[in-house]
Amino acid sequence: MGSFKIFIAEDDKWYAKALQHHLSLNKDYEVVCYHSGKEILDALYLKPQVITVDYKLPDMNGGTLLKEIKKHAPQIEVIIISGQENISTAMDLLGQGAYDYVVKNTETKLKVWNKILKIKENYLLKKQVESLQTKVANKYKSENLLIGKSAGIHQVHQIIEKASSSSITVSISGNTGTGKELVAKAIHYNSKRHMEPFIAINVASIPSELIESELFGHEKGAFTGAHIRRTGKFELAKSGTIFLDEIGEMDNLMQSKLLRVLQEMELCRIGGNQSIKLKCRIITATHKNLYNEVKLGNFREDLYYRLLGLPICLPTLKSREGDISHLSLYFLGNYCKENSIDRKFSSGALKRLNSYSYPGNVRELKSVIELAAILSDDELIDENHICFQEKNIDSNFWNEEKNMKSLEKEIIRHYLDKCNYNVIVAAKKLEIGKSTIYRLIKDDPIFFKHRTYSVQNTIPKIN
Repeated sequence: MGSFKIFIAEDDKWYAKALQHHLSLNKDYEVVCYHSGKEILDALYLKPQVITVDYKLPDMNGGTLLKEIKKHAPQIEVIIISGQENISTAMDLLGQGAYDYVVKNTETKLKVWNKILKIKENYLLKKQVESLQTKVANKYKSENLLIGKSAGIHQVHQIIEKASSSSITVSISGNTGTGKELVAKAIHYNSKRHMEPFIAINVASIPSELIESELFGHEKGAFTGAHIRRTGKFELAKSGTIFLDEIGEMDNLMQSKLLRVLQEMELCRIGGNQSIKLKCRIITATHKNLYNEVKLGNFREDLYYRLLGLPICLPTLKSREGDISHLSLYFLGNYCKENSIDRKFSSGALKRLNSYSYPGNVRELKSVIELAAILSDDELIDENHICFQEKNIDSNFWNEEKNMKSLEKEIIRHYLDKCNYNVIVAAKKLEIGKSTIYRLIKDDPIFFKHRTYSVQNTIPKIN
């Protein structure tokens, strides 16, 4: 930040020099004297932070100059200095935007010094707030939150932009780990509500008997244990955004209460009679297909349409062509920076990263990358450092039409892999005899090849 600029508008040149000398004792100040209103107005392009104005200048009075300054540069603070103590004039000038009105006497220089210290303090605080706001805005730009170049992510960015420019209710759907809360934050922090609170609540994490109090609050004595008044999340959101994550987990009774609140946009705390108007925006998220939940009778149809608004469906990582490599490099770069290490992927590591289906989506990829960075003892991460947490049978397993024999083999091979190829352990988990597994291995050695199967110390090999 440059120097703190102070202009002095004073036709008494001796007094102007004395005030300039006094203020210049602070080395952070750049103090310049002018002797008419016109000179001050001509110099406004230099963007001073403070102007001290003598009320009786030769070409215009302090009130007129104040109006002109505020018209062209309303951010500049103006201190009026007058030889007369006139309360009505002072009040009028303060009403027009003057920072303060100081009467000329032996204490004038000290008073002006102290007032400028306050102005500078507020100026620095404002600059800090603006800097933080800029950092937050950059942090929550959708392209900085949802990393990727795929067509699916590009479409999501476009919808976020539309959602940010309005106050429409937004419903976000997508598998676990696809970034639903990140999308909600991107919408909030890029909207006109960005200075208001963003309140997130995971419906699935709160017991059903506590969810109403958590959302709507309660009065003291409303129920056993209610020793103090509690402000609910909706009330805390004020004119900001409330993000209801995993809305599909809400029970039917609470769905009815939420519907009433959303219809009226007002609530009463539990045990209270006062109606509290709501001004917050609603964003919801779920990993479930809510439309199917409506058809199954698990979710109210009227609430579903009340919450639908602008729907955003997040693609799975597997469907985001080209994004796995892009995200892998991004996560590795962040991790290395945070931990002051150097790592890079081998071509084999990137190939292995791109070969996996990622049922845990972006969250799982990030975890895999961080683990790989730890496992690597030197700069290079190779394919042996890429470790995947085996999941249940892939969902594509059910998309193919197979007979019972094929399904049986698939299930047994999956459990053998899961049990480190120990036939006894796999047989116990499947509640079948080990002879059934050996029969399948013997009947179809090609399907089960490249594995070594063990029963304690007995290790039959499949050639």
